[in-house]
Amino acid sequence: MKTRIKWNGNVSFLAESGSGHTVLMDGAPEAGGQNLGPRPMEMLLMGLGGCSSFDVVLILKKSRQEITDCVAEIEAERAETDPKVFTRIHMHFIVSGRNLNPQQVERAIHLSAEKYCSASIMLRNTVKITHDFEIVDV
Repeated sequence: MKTRIKWNGNVSFLAESGSGHTVLMDGAPEAGGQNLGPRPMEMLLMGLGGCSSFDVVLILKKSRQEITDCVAEIEAERAETDPKVFTRIHMHFIVSGRNLNPQQVERAIHLSAEKYCSASIMLRNTVKITHDFEIVDV
């Protein structure tokens, strides 16, 4: 896996993934940014959410659950001083579907966090990550 980050002026950077996709990242206005894109630490949090959601959806589908939607709402706290690492991350999953089994949803989230999601497993060594979920029957 590769990525390329090119300075775009001020505190703006263009990130290109190995698969050819680009994302513009920018710093906060108080740091000289123009708010043209997400902050790099926001990208890290989005990557965690995408990685874990990918797992949860696949695990539920393989478990023959009738899932129709999955939303991960993530809140994080950061240290006050440099390096401003994440100190706490909470992931709240809203899983929609027909007759979803709560034990299967909980199992999918647990498997993602403990076995499959590379981002979660990497981060858990330095930050407390908690999870909960709700089910919406459609």
